[in-house]
Amino acid sequence: MNLVLASTSVTRQDLLRAAGLDFEAIAPGVDEEVAKREMRAQAMAPQEQAAALAALKALAVSERRGGLVLGGDQVLAIGPETLDKPKDRAEAREQLIRLRGHTHELATSIVAARDGAVIWRHTEAPKLKMRAFSDAFLDEYLRRADETVLRSVGGYQLEALGAQLFERVEGDYFSVLGLPLLPLLAFLREQGIVAT
Repeated sequence: MNLVLASTSVTRQDLLRAAGLDFEAIAPGVDEEVAKREMRAQAMAPQEQAAALAALKALAVSERRGGLVLGGDQVLAIGPETLDKPKDRAEAREQLIRLRGHTHELATSIVAARDGAVIWRHTEAPKLKMRAFSDAFLDEYLRRADETVLRSVGGYQLEALGAQLFERVEGDYFSVLGLPLLPLLAFLREQGIVAT
């Protein structure tokens, strides 16, 4: 069976490849910003938002393509507030200052669709405690991380230099990176896509 990833996320693609999966990556072509505004207006919980966005992506590709389509998304929540990917380095700095010294939740969802219908979904919500780093450290982090701060919500990549920002992580490492990989592999084994 063809496996399709409805995502342009380099990290998700790398995780699937590293796990030995063959797949095709296709941009979902959905307006996430409009969807997020509607979800926030409805006061949807972060985990519900992540699952709905993942389903939106998977269904958008599944309706025009055969095979098993995977869609994934993450929503960062700190208290009642949710954050999006920073638009520029100044916004990345603001987000990191907002997160500094606090614990935030990273709701991460993966959805599988076939023939235009969701057939499976899984959501996890790791909690990350950012340490109370200095302004000087923040400036040096932003200089060294450069444009990578724009690739992820919160302005960090835990698998890289962003690890230095944290005091503690509770939950699944793969989910922090953007993909609940182990539950996904279990599902793919059930579907006969991965060897048992």
